[in-house]
Order: sequence, then C-alpha cells, then structure tokens
Amino acid sequence: MAASKIQALWNHPAGPKTIHFWAPTFKWGISIANIADFSKPAEKISYPQQIAVTCTGLIWSRYSTVITPKNWNLFSVNVAMAGTGIYQLTRKIRQDYYPETEEAVAKE
Repeated sequence: MAASKIQALWNHPAGPKTIHFWAPTFKWGISIANIADFSKPAEKISYPQQIAVTCTGLIWSRYSTVITPKNWNLFSVNVAMAGTGIYQLTRKIRQDYYPETEEAVAKE
C-alpha cells in the first residue's frame, strides 16, 4: 500500500519530477525565515516586506486551488506564508499604534 502511494506521488503531474513540486518546496524557506524572525524585535519588522509575504500567500493559495491538477504543496506553503505575514504585521501594528498596551503589561 505504501509503495503504491509513493508511486502515485512520483507520477503525479505536480510530483517530484516537476518544477511544480520543487518550487513550492523551496518556497518553504521563506516561511521558515519568517518564523525565525518571530523573536526579532517588532521595530525591525518591515511593513512592505510583510505585506508582500502576506499578499503573495493569499493570492497564490487561491490560485493553487483553481489550477488543475490541484497542487496541495503550493497551497500549504502559501497558507503558511500568509499566516506568518499576518502574525508579523500584527506584531508591528501593535508596537507602532498600541505601545501603551505593552507598557502596561511590562509594569504589572
């Protein structure tokens, strides 16, 4: 059974023999780098960069569900990109526009 699933993946139109597999696989590096930046101070986060990461994730997540064949690797990496971008933007917005919330928490 496992051999047939591996064979099916290998022969899939978006499988490892195609760029449709490897491009999204390497794109995971962007999401991993964004996750590594979670420990970076919020003042060092770039709005343009995180907006680009978020929009790219949202647009390509949608696209990956309408193409044939469905490319779930592309879908999952772009959902991760959108999620990490939204999280980073939230951190930056909180730091820039709601600093008193962090100061109140620090005093307690």
